[in-house]
Amino acid sequence: MTFDQEADALAHEHVFLGSDHDANARRTLIVVVITAVMMVAEIAAGLMFNSMALLADGFHMATHAGALGVAAAAYAYARRHARNRAFTFGTGKVGDLAGFASALVLAIIALGIGAESVLRLFQPGPVAFGEATVIAVIGLGVNLVSALLLSGGHGHRHGHAHADHDHDHGHDHDHDHDHDHADHGHAHERDNNLRSAFVHVMADALTSVLAIAALLAGRYFGLVWLDPAMGIVGAVVILMWSRSLIADTASVLLDRTDPGIEKDLRARLREFGDTRITDLHVWRVGPGAIAAIVGVVGRVDAAAIRRRLSGVAGLAHLTVEVHQPRQDQSISP
Repeated sequence: MTFDQEADALAHEHVFLGSDHDANARRTLIVVVITAVMMVAEIAAGLMFNSMALLADGFHMATHAGALGVAAAAYAYARRHARNRAFTFGTGKVGDLAGFASALVLAIIALGIGAESVLRLFQPGPVAFGEATVIAVIGLGVNLVSALLLSGGHGHRHGHAHADHDHDHGHDHDHDHDHDHADHGHAHERDNNLRSAFVHVMADALTSVLAIAALLAGRYFGLVWLDPAMGIVGAVVILMWSRSLIADTASVLLDRTDPGIEKDLRARLREFGDTRITDLHVWRVGPGAIAAIVGVVGRVDAAAIRRRLSGVAGLAHLTVEVHQPRQDQSISP
């Protein structure tokens, strides 16, 4: 094999999209259309029937339509640029960026709904309970159908992290570099883009239930104050969900270490008794795909470390750096 042929054989791509990427994109696009149609109906009905709970549900659904649209666009962008070398580790985290953005917008809208609901609580107006209830029930049905569509590829699943290359190359110097891009077994796949879409419609289903309860209580028991009160409850629920998604997606975007994978790596490396870890970085590069940089000092080669770490779940890209100590040096644990 010539030098050029060997170099070509060692080259590899960095495509870290989820295994159900295209199917999830289709599901999301269908839900975008359904949600947008119902959003218009609920907002119009809320204005017509003067229902704050129904308006809250409608505007909540509007944020979902926008967020779902962003999610669908993120899937398309990630697929289109999956092999674009301008993205060092591929486009696997585009979905996390979309989820982070939609969560921020949702939090702002929730604050607006909460403020308007508080105002309506102290300045109530007439509400067409019967008509508003019908629209809210239809909205709940749409949310449940959307959730069912998205649940087919819900953002938490177990799958196999597949890749195309398994390379080992080193140098006759004090350190070796090993880049591994291989199949590493059973991985916990977490698609935050699909998760954001799924939780959006589930949160919307919850606010629909709250709206229905408030409208029925107002119609049959005269508890008119429950309508804006449910608007406040809905706003709080949206804020709580938004905070959770912001925290999870920000962790991925900021390359926060995966403690479970890091613990596994350290445990496997402890088998090399005369070796010490000098550098260890573990981060997520896509749904179900983990990258790691491992630096060690010891009398071991990179190939041995690669073999030892080959069973780590989801480890899709591995770089190993080995520093060989001088013959007169001992390595303290």
